[in-house]
Amino acid sequence: NPPMNAPVSINAPLDHATLAIVEELARSRGITGEEFAADAIRKVAEHDIELRAFIQEGIDSIERDGGISQEDMEAWFEERVAARKRG
Repeated sequence: NPPMNAPVSINAPLDHATLAIVEELARSRGITGEEFAADAIRKVAEHDIELRAFIQEGIDSIERDGGISQEDMEAWFEERVAARKRG
């Protein structure tokens, strides 16, 4: 088995318009389209991991402390809107 940090390749179909955008953006950054794609995949994966953790924090909080009712949420929201209008 190759080491865990050894690069691997992913083949992904792109339409011509998207490929042109990727190539232009990569060229403007002085990197290859493959490097641009790898960076984009890494950024999206990191963002999704952060989002998953954020959602889990909310689930854990609800399970631990209970949630709030729809009426309480609407009242909170209406107060926020009113506060913004008051300046």
